[in-house]
Amino acid sequence: MKLAFVGFRHGHMYAMHQHVQERAGIEVVAACEEDAATRQILAARGDIQITHENLDVMLAEVECEAVAVGDYYARRGELILKLLAQGKHVLVDKPVCTSLAELAAIEQKVQETGLKVGCMLDMRDSPQVIGLRNLIRSGLIGEVHAIAFGGQHPLLLGSRPAWYFEPGKHGGTINDIAIHAVDALPWITGRAFSQIMAARTWNAFATDYPHFNDAAQMMLTLDNGCGILGDVSYFMPDSLGYVLPLYWRMTFWGRKGVLETSTTSDQIMVALNGERAPRQEPLPPGNPAGYLTAFLHDIAGASEGEELTTESILQAARTVLKIQQMADLTAAGNPL
Repeated sequence: MKLAFVGFRHGHMYAMHQHVQERAGIEVVAACEEDAATRQILAARGDIQITHENLDVMLAEVECEAVAVGDYYARRGELILKLLAQGKHVLVDKPVCTSLAELAAIEQKVQETGLKVGCMLDMRDSPQVIGLRNLIRSGLIGEVHAIAFGGQHPLLLGSRPAWYFEPGKHGGTINDIAIHAVDALPWITGRAFSQIMAARTWNAFATDYPHFNDAAQMMLTLDNGCGILGDVSYFMPDSLGYVLPLYWRMTFWGRKGVLETSTTSDQIMVALNGERAPRQEPLPPGNPAGYLTAFLHDIAGASEGEELTTESILQAARTVLKIQQMADLTAAGNPL
């Protein structure tokens, strides 16, 4: 498959580019970056060769079947729609887009064309999440009745891309970060989301950018009544950003016991009713770049089990955008 890139305005795209280069059966045929400052950063890095500075020119000059998209968040929906209209499959960094209207248009275009949309939802590729799924699906802790997750990130003012803090380009902290949990939790539990009970975002650390709500919390339910509490605020200490055991910590409370792990842990804590002490379960193998494998399978009509598909990606995007919308609409809360 011939694949081109457009947009490297988030660091995730460097990893995606590497994953694609390492995958047999994919040829990177072009790379476009329309932002001059980002082109300078890429030139200094030296590991990604930019071939075009204009997407229309690239599409006119280069033959490709798919395009990977990584521009700033609020532009992604526009780019996806443009590429689908030109007959290209699309692989996008998360989030897919920043509005429900854009998402509806993408869904319609996918239905009309039969083209596929992949997304770099790689949390489900980690050994910790695969291990949680294996244990929960085995019935080890029985039916899950409560879940808590903490996906706090470092704010990293000064090194995080400046467009994050430019009005209209980010699209919301819930849409930005919680999409990972919104995708992974149904995959882990075999349950679907049923209700958004509450959601809130507010400005806390990024006080120089009062429009940017860097704090985000939510309360959700699954279709068996399981309650979910989540926090994806930009509150992690910058100097310890992605190494603390609190990073993507997830706790599952079942009828028979409790499971807990985080994406920095090398094991899963298991505490079962009837046992005197918790024990540590070793992690299974991970599935590196599984999102990319799933994209290729989806295009080939050969999706396996509960792999990511266009449909599951768009469903997760719809759910997280609805949570973001509730937070945006209920910012004032109900005063006591």
